[in-house]
Amino acid sequence: MKRLSLIAAAFFTIAAGAEVMDRPTGFKVGERMTIRPYVSLFYTFDSNVDSSRHSDSRNGSSFNVNPGFTADYIGDNWKLGAGAYYRRLFSNRNRENMDKDSFGQNLSFTWSNTRDGGRGWSLNLRESYTFISQDDDMTNDGGRGIGRDREQFQFGAMLQRRFTERWHAAAEGSYYFIDYKNDSKAYAPMYGWSRWTAGANAGYVASRWTDILVAANYQGYTQDNDRDRHGEAGTPRGRRISSESKGWTVMAGIGTHATERISYRLMGGWSRFEYAGGAKDSDGFTYQVSMNWKMSDTWNMMLLGGSNYQPSEREYGSSTRNDTVSWGVAHTMVRAKLNATFDVNYRHEQHEYTEYSSSDYDCDIVTARVGLNYVLNRFLTAFTTAEYQNYSSHDRSAYDYDRWRLSVGMRLTY
Repeated sequence: MKRLSLIAAAFFTIAAGAEVMDRPTGFKVGERMTIRPYVSLFYTFDSNVDSSRHSDSRNGSSFNVNPGFTADYIGDNWKLGAGAYYRRLFSNRNRENMDKDSFGQNLSFTWSNTRDGGRGWSLNLRESYTFISQDDDMTNDGGRGIGRDREQFQFGAMLQRRFTERWHAAAEGSYYFIDYKNDSKAYAPMYGWSRWTAGANAGYVASRWTDILVAANYQGYTQDNDRDRHGEAGTPRGRRISSESKGWTVMAGIGTHATERISYRLMGGWSRFEYAGGAKDSDGFTYQVSMNWKMSDTWNMMLLGGSNYQPSEREYGSSTRNDTVSWGVAHTMVRAKLNATFDVNYRHEQHEYTEYSSSDYDCDIVTARVGLNYVLNRFLTAFTTAEYQNYSSHDRSAYDYDRWRLSVGMRLTY
């Protein structure tokens, strides 16, 4: 901890005397493309590397190298974005098991032929792939005891039509995939799954401030839990349950600007989730909430919330309902060179159906994070981040833990 304090002090001593310079803009390739390469170097202390209930002797630290780039290509009425990154973690203990690689890429495409009043068509496509190591940040459920090494793939598309200045409609679809890299010799397995959705929404602009919305979608799920890899006392392993599930959601609400600085979207409705080929049907009220408040030129606040049903990723033959709310605030200081952020996330997971009685428990996960970023010059930014996470389960205290991390580093950009 003394070493970390000295590193942080050194960064901010340098920052105090830095000259005011513009943020980096990348370099041009022709007239339309801009590429922004970067590399981050940072050191992290972790109080509970294994996300374990008994964490007294499981602290550790690591040095991380994270190069990457973002790029944009801007056409006449369209834009193509891309990015990629690589991260190597060098652990100061247990290097054989914990030196890890993470990497990923993303693509996005937007096109629009809208005219005066916003009438016309618009298209949005997005795709991403990531391989995430077991030791990624805690906001992504990281840690050897929870997240595991895993890969994720996401694709989404939305085609929107504005018929008049007031009426609009859109069709959308998405695909999501998560797969855990389980080491059965080290820990119990996690269950990955995939989901596709297809839906549509429509809206009416009732006034300058209010947009009335309706939306519906249908989802299909496939999970790799067709064979029980846990087992329970008195029950042999190898039981099977259908890997196919399906569901639908209908919502209505408003999207609005309360003032020039406050915008929000409130949606609520009903969801039905038919788990494992109808082994258990779950119904309930679900919601989506988002809000942004630009309090001043230097303060900004955001609120996000939502709920959904899905297969359990930890327990065999189980489905869960998840309710999540996140709140964050950002403040810019020192002539826009120093940025401070704080955010907190709460997630409640409730088991709706379980094959085994021992799997029938609920849990609460609270994660808080504070960060500081200082722009030293157009090429170099110093940063520090502190994170805390608490996991508590009802009737399953063996999973309970708390954990905190402190990171300090620098980011080189062009």
